[in-house]
Amino acid sequence: MKERNNIAVIGDGAWGTAMALVLESAGHAVTIWGHDPAYLDEMRQSRRNRLFLPDAPLPDGIGFEADLQALLGRSDLVVSAVPSKFLRPVLSGLGGAVDPDTPFLSLTKGFDGSPDGETFLRPTEVIRELLGVRRVAALSGPSHAEEIARGLPASVVIASDELAIARDLQQVVTTNRFRVYASRDVIGVEIAGAVKNIIALAAGIIHGMGLGDNALAALATRGLAEMTRLGTQLGAEPQTFSGLAGMGDLITTCISPLSRNRYVGEKLAAGESLDAILAGMNGVPESVTTTRLAVGLARRNFVDMPITFQVAGVLWDGKDPCEALEELMTRARKDED
Repeated sequence: MKERNNIAVIGDGAWGTAMALVLESAGHAVTIWGHDPAYLDEMRQSRRNRLFLPDAPLPDGIGFEADLQALLGRSDLVVSAVPSKFLRPVLSGLGGAVDPDTPFLSLTKGFDGSPDGETFLRPTEVIRELLGVRRVAALSGPSHAEEIARGLPASVVIASDELAIARDLQQVVTTNRFRVYASRDVIGVEIAGAVKNIIALAAGIIHGMGLGDNALAALATRGLAEMTRLGTQLGAEPQTFSGLAGMGDLITTCISPLSRNRYVGEKLAAGESLDAILAGMNGVPESVTTTRLAVGLARRNFVDMPITFQVAGVLWDGKDPCEALEELMTRARKDED
């Protein structure tokens, strides 16, 4: 790729905006697409993302475009920051809009599916299916948008089935405040990025119930075991889960008050309904949709994920968090895996 690229960022939420800031600081021409033209105009004029990242000024090097098809056609690199439940609707019908050799970098964490049709595909698989592009990669790791936008240091990983693609994108995205590692384990990176949000929701429940650091550490450790079991069953490399996309991201999202997924858990522990919690949030907590899909994926592949199953019970079956905790703590004794 070139030293200066025309980069499209699909998604005007906090994470898309933060990555646009990173890419602009790396010397690229960046254009953000969002679904609401009026809101794009507001950002263009105010140079702020009022709803999702209000404290970060947007430099003049970041542009805005309401016509996604036109934007894809003139971009050297496309970065997708669309929440998982919106990824398929946004990209459907755009198969001819992008050159098959245009690199595509996914920031989406979750799985593809709705109650009417669950494919359980990872985001990079959805992108390949809908757009026919060949050079696809995923970025993940401990990277709260609010901190990235402030220029605080962070390290992440970019993974692609072809390591050369990951290394090309590593050169494009890396700055002196945003260190990027390359990997070929795209399965592991995407599985880790999805499942850690479920564990973060459970961490919020533990925090909201005042259960202490010991319980939180146990949850994170056993949660890591769950994501590793699922990932390796699906073809991932075990070591990926001890790296930035696994342990790194899991630690951050479990302990940080910036985590939307942890916030949902805290509010559930306080007795608020899921509908009320979601109605009061601007951003999308990926854990809510991901939990249902992860349960289906685990059962389809005969993977035991007791924390995930209990979170699903709290979210969808009205199970009391205290009951879920009791069932986890009184499971049959076993050796540590």
